[in-house]
Amino acid sequence: MESKTNEFIKQLNRHMDISCVKSTDTKADIDEMVAYAKEYRFITVFTLPCYTPYVINELRDEEDIQVGGVVGFPSGCDSTETKICQAKELVNLGCKELDMVMSYSMLQSGSIEYVAHDIKEVVKAAAGIPVKVIIEASVLNDLQLCKACEIAVEAGASFVKSGTGWTSNPTTPEIIRRMKEVVGERALIKAAGGIRTLDTVLKMRELGCERFGVSTASAVSIMKEASVYG
Repeated sequence: MESKTNEFIKQLNRHMDISCVKSTDTKADIDEMVAYAKEYRFITVFTLPCYTPYVINELRDEEDIQVGGVVGFPSGCDSTETKICQAKELVNLGCKELDMVMSYSMLQSGSIEYVAHDIKEVVKAAAGIPVKVIIEASVLNDLQLCKACEIAVEAGASFVKSGTGWTSNPTTPEIIRRMKEVVGERALIKAAGGIRTLDTVLKMRELGCERFGVSTASAVSIMKEASVYG
């Protein structure tokens, strides 16, 4: 088990999506994110759509670093047509992954068919680009969380993602455990929201998490923690 953990830590950067997706993030913050992405070779970087063309240009020569785009972020309450347009625009710009926010307000209202259709249309618009569906698990009860995971998988999600990082409640290992129980091997799991330590990452990895969405500061801190493993 220790050998397996050490091997994962050596490849940790390739399991981390680094992000600047707060509305208060400035161009200076974006530049810092890009610089750290180049230094640590994180697998994907995410920012809000107004900065996406800039980030794609800044990373145009970095073949091993993908740029991802966010759809319906952070509320999930954009119309389906708006999400479709966002998805198509981001793919055309060159994004290699899309993280879309489920309309969890509709989910909580019992509008299951709407939620499923919403995701299916974005997956279709992504034209083969992996779509990670953000369910904002920390605001859902257990029944809603399970339903959200099931809908996302059935609608074609490549990943089910725990949160946007915009809520005050962090993603916990228990949330990841529950998500994995529902999703199984049908899709991958991405944890995001309050992921700040290597210990948290390792616990979630053990529970079946494949990818981690982390802010710039936390990502750098976690990589420094991991460096002691050599």
